[in-house]
Formats: sequence, structure tokens, C-alpha cells
Amino acid sequence: MNVLELDKAPFYHDVARAPEGGQCHWVHTADGMRLRVAHWSKGDRGTVLMFPGRTEYVEKYGPAAGEFARRGFAMIAVDWRGQGLTDRMIDDPQSGHVQHFSDYQKDVAAMLAAARRLDLPRPFYLVAHSMGGAIGLRALYDGLPVNAVAFSAPMWGIVMAPALRPLAWSLSWASRGLGFDQNFAPGTSGKSYVVDAPFDDNLLTSDREMWAFMQAQVATYPTLGLGGPSLRWLYEALRDMLKLSRRPSPALPVHTVLGSSEQIVDKGRIYMRMAEWPGGTLDLISGARHEVMMETPAIRARFYDSATALFTAHP
Repeated sequence: MNVLELDKAPFYHDVARAPEGGQCHWVHTADGMRLRVAHWSKGDRGTVLMFPGRTEYVEKYGPAAGEFARRGFAMIAVDWRGQGLTDRMIDDPQSGHVQHFSDYQKDVAAMLAAARRLDLPRPFYLVAHSMGGAIGLRALYDGLPVNAVAFSAPMWGIVMAPALRPLAWSLSWASRGLGFDQNFAPGTSGKSYVVDAPFDDNLLTSDREMWAFMQAQVATYPTLGLGGPSLRWLYEALRDMLKLSRRPSPALPVHTVLGSSEQIVDKGRIYMRMAEWPGGTLDLISGARHEVMMETPAIRARFYDSATALFTAHP
């Protein structure tokens, strides 16, 4: 299939801060889901496969496309199933839901097929943020053809009060058999976090300008927004992260960046994984919060410089 056979999808240029030349397409998964992918094809050093986090969408990574382009890399990003403009999984469009966490690998396969159809520059490299880090690690075990990987606050565990962890497991497990697995996980709702949370107390970024950038995207195009996860998503995520924690790290060059003020993903799981990853490096950035690629200019540059230095070293 060539580029002309890929159906064009909408892309909200006015809120994306993306470089010129980007295009959006619809692609389909093996189980019939329609996904949206965005790509920027200019770059002679290879292509970054961008795996976003939960609640995210391709416009949010418009600035990332520009950063990678300036460093010589093309980029392709995806709206995972159930978020962005990709098909929602259940009737409530604000609920982050998935039937099985392994289903995200079908999205990975469709994204990879699109990158090949679009003839994006080789080799491929992986950049994976938060939930994308869990999806990405699983994809590496499944043979994702990338030369090197940069993780940003990968979701290899979720921050949770110790007393609540058994409840989270038992409630999310029971919800599947009792028919309420599409309900929001306790403490969450259909409200978008970036719209609902005040800047001063937010867990994502210490940069007010980037916070306003994220808020404006969802305020201008509410269909991009997403609320909390369903109980089914929670169970599937907990189970998959536990399975991943029991496997040795892949033999692949990797650099992981984590903020010292991280409060969403489990820093302990990241420390343990990176301590035993052969040749892997961990960069703990003082003061950074969860969204390293949405942080202050100096922190953002530190991430992009270190990621592309790794990629350039493994052509």
C-alpha cells in the first residue's frame, strides 16, 4: 500500500506547534480499530516511533516533532485505542478503557505498518512516555525493530498508597465478572486532568507556558480530552506491569529520563529495571515532574539531546 491509499485524518495544526509538512492518516488494526497516526518525514538519521502516554494525542507531540526534526530525525506518533481521535472502546468517550493490555500491541503493529508504507527514513528508534513505556517494553520483547530506545517516566509501576494496592487489585479484578469494569477507577472521573487541575499543584510540569499549551489543546478541541481510567484498564495495567517486572531487560541500547518530582509512575520500579539493564543509563532530573518533554526549555533540551545522542551512536 502506498501513501495515497492511506486515508487522510484531521490534524489540529492551530494548537499543535508542529513543524510544517506533517500529515495525519487513519490506519486499521487487526481487530478492526481505526487509529490516527501523524508523521513528519524529513530527517536523514532515521525515524522516531513516538509512543504517547495515557490520555494523550498526536497534537501534543507537535513540539517533539520539531525538536527531532532539528536534530535530523523524522517522527511518527499514534493515538492509542480509546484516546485522541482514535476509536473509543466504550460508550463513555471520557473513560480510558481497554479490554486487554496486550491489545495495544495491535496498535503498535498498525503504526509500524504505516511507517513502512509511508517509507519513513530508517532506522527506527523508540521514544516512549509513561503508559507508552509499558506498551513499548512489551513491544521490545515482541521484536519491535528499533536500534535504540529513550524512555520518559515509563509506566512500569503506578504510584499508589500501600494500603490501597490490595483494594485496587481486588476491586478491579472483581469488576470484570460483576459487570462494572467500565466504571471509572476510584478517585477518578470523566474530567480531563489538565483542564481540571490548577497549575500550582499539577503533577505534570513545572513550566507554566507548557501547561497553558496543553490546556489550550483540550479547551479548543474537547474531543481530544480523556478522563480517568476504567476499572478494567486498571486491572489490565496492573497485571501487565507485574508480568513485565518479572522479565529480564532486552539487550538493546536504552536511556531513561525521570524527574525527581515524579508522583505518577513508580520510581522504584524504574530504578530496579535500569539498575539491571545491560548498558542502560538513567538520568534523574532535579525538579522535573512527570512530563519531561513538557517541562522547562532546559529540561526539554536535555531530554532531546540525550535521546538523539544515543540514537546517533546506534545508526
